[in-house]
Amino acid sequence: MKIAIFGQFYHENPADPINTLLSVLQNNSISFYIEKQFYTALEANEVLELDSSSFKTFERLDTSFNLLISIGGDGTILRAITYVRDLSIPIIGINTGRLGFLATIQKNNIEKAINDLVAGNYRISERSLLTISTSPENKDLLDFNIALNEIAVSRKNTTSMITVETSLNGEYLTSYWADGLIISTPTGSTGYSLSCGGPVIMPETGSFTLTPIAPHNLNARPLVIPESTEIKLKVSGREDNYLVSLDSRIATLDNNSILIIKKADYKIKMIELKDESFLLTLRKKLLWGEDKRN
Repeated sequence: MKIAIFGQFYHENPADPINTLLSVLQNNSISFYIEKQFYTALEANEVLELDSSSFKTFERLDTSFNLLISIGGDGTILRAITYVRDLSIPIIGINTGRLGFLATIQKNNIEKAINDLVAGNYRISERSLLTISTSPENKDLLDFNIALNEIAVSRKNTTSMITVETSLNGEYLTSYWADGLIISTPTGSTGYSLSCGGPVIMPETGSFTLTPIAPHNLNARPLVIPESTEIKLKVSGREDNYLVSLDSRIATLDNNSILIIKKADYKIKMIELKDESFLLTLRKKLLWGEDKRN
């Protein structure tokens, strides 16, 4: 088994989960490679307890890797897909962040999780992705124009709202007068979209959600659409530019640029351990069913 390890180092990150993971992998004679920038940060902050001669680093992935382990929160997994891309390498996350809808391995459960991975006690959950193209082309989006959670357009350098003219499969839907608009996958339905009033959607549901951000028209409500839908956006406002974000990556576009958003032609594979499920995660993370009267 050949494993890639990716993380984003912050000074408040605990060293124990990182060293526990590496020790467990080494004890199971598993070959592992640490992403080069992550390794450099760990070395600079004297986090690693293992001798560096016992593993290698990587800058790019290829199909020889069996899986990628992300160390951090859900945002770290969103960064990890920029390495995985269309290679079909499954991803699993160790949660050293906060909520953790995607990063489901807890810090005190690392050894059991690795043993389950080695034994094959897991299932694969395939997650749909969004892709975006713009006219005229934007150089910041050319390298990787894919999002796992959501693509959002929002105002820039202004307190004024923007107008987002929206069409679905060539048919005009509406013009949202709002702070912005979120196009969310089922995976992203528990993120930014949820905080703006969007619905929670099961990962295997073949749909996307349009969720307006603070709309001035109070009758503007989230809309669930088939994932086969092609979404066309044209943004205008008082400023010359607006922002488009793909998960955590941001680009600036000129007003009246045309955006085409649709389902990507490949999916990301997320690993779910047998004792974890999306419904269990909802109950734990959103405290569903928690009531002091019970």
